[in-house]
Amino acid sequence: MTEIQKNLIAGEWQAGEGEIENRNPSDLSDLVGLFAQASGDQLDATLAQARSAQREWAAYGMERKQAVLMAIGTELMTRAEELGTLLSREEGKPLAEGRGEIYRAGQFFTYYAAECLRQLGENADSVRAGVEIDVRREPVGTVAIISPWNFPTATAAWKIAPALCYGNAVVWKPANVTPASAVALTEIIARQDIPRGLFSLVMGAGRSIGQRLVESPQIDAISFTGSVPVGKGIAAAAIQNLTKVQMEMGSKNALAVMDDADLDLAVTLALGGAFGGTGQKCTASSRLVVHEAVHDAFVEKLVAGTQAMTVGHALEAGTQMGPVVSAQQLAENLAYVDLGRSEGAELACGGQRLEMATEGFYMSPGVFLNTTNQMRINREEMFAPLTSVIKVASYDEALSVVNDTNFGLTSGIVTRSLARATHFRRNARTGVVTVNLPTAGTDYHVPFGGRGDSSYGPREQGKAAAEFYTTVKTAYISAGPV
Repeated sequence: MTEIQKNLIAGEWQAGEGEIENRNPSDLSDLVGLFAQASGDQLDATLAQARSAQREWAAYGMERKQAVLMAIGTELMTRAEELGTLLSREEGKPLAEGRGEIYRAGQFFTYYAAECLRQLGENADSVRAGVEIDVRREPVGTVAIISPWNFPTATAAWKIAPALCYGNAVVWKPANVTPASAVALTEIIARQDIPRGLFSLVMGAGRSIGQRLVESPQIDAISFTGSVPVGKGIAAAAIQNLTKVQMEMGSKNALAVMDDADLDLAVTLALGGAFGGTGQKCTASSRLVVHEAVHDAFVEKLVAGTQAMTVGHALEAGTQMGPVVSAQQLAENLAYVDLGRSEGAELACGGQRLEMATEGFYMSPGVFLNTTNQMRINREEMFAPLTSVIKVASYDEALSVVNDTNFGLTSGIVTRSLARATHFRRNARTGVVTVNLPTAGTDYHVPFGGRGDSSYGPREQGKAAAEFYTTVKTAYISAGPV
């Protein structure tokens, strides 16, 4: 009988009010495991414990905290092959990507381990004689972290690591689609020198556990990555308690290919950006805005490259694109294929369900041609291995199309012109801009986030994370006469 993987509640591993089954999207006959679903009472209990644990953790010395985060990061990097295999098995991304994600998650922890030792305040002179001022950052309190399934370990890590670094307690609700990676990370964290109940894992449905979590007055801050509708719902619930929120949501990223671009480079960037992670990235290149002078040559190379991609089992050697994560996601993806055709777009290749040696959620990467920026396939986040080519007549038109969206996470340009690259960097209305690089792929030590419907609240990653995970205290001191 398969053992039920438990939640970490108030410092103890506990079964829940039920469990869910988790299967490998590359091979549905492969049962990854059974995972407990937390009850509302368990959530309340772990929230109560988190508050006292947080005060104890905040009182730990800097070096003691640093050692904890360093140990977590080092173990993740050391076990990248093992845990990357587990991640790819349950999420569907090729093993190289799964292994890389675990290693990157470890780097988040080692980065914030160092930040534990760099929490410097400020001093100021007062406008009043004999008064001095110091400004410091203190923990915000208990943080709810709600993470997605597409980067189940990395996205969680870039939230959990700064939360702990800056002295907070963490209550983590991961996506129910990828619970195995959540349990694996929690086991590593739970073994460390931390107060009982400082870190909690509460697996459960968003409509029950997730909703109760964001509505709780015992939560001081909520960091969420997911869809726009869910994010707006969280914000509406959080405002009732004036809870601090940080949200990374949808996107519709554009890669602009100019008439002076290196076409081989442009195609490589487009293929990786559009189909890496099976297109299930918030930074995916889902709009390819191409200058008419190179449009036909670019499209020919792009379609050939797309058709040459190897779709297969995530753990098989040579697989370039694995399955999508679930039956629901596959159905939504295929519905977008039908929508694109109904809007008049030409499906040049792919976009079909594939039958493989093992039963799974496979589809071929697809390219739409003859699209306009007003089509729904170019307005809505598809989260699929689908991309659309939009032909433009000039750089100015390309920039206008790039910016014509409700989102604003990433954008990129492929050009040899320093003037265009500089102008694009300054005028693209996205939180992240790339030049001759994919729209997907960011560093861990610098801010990450977007504009419009893509993001709300302070930036994630790097030193910018302190803005969300801490609160500022200004102290006035009068020492009196000598």
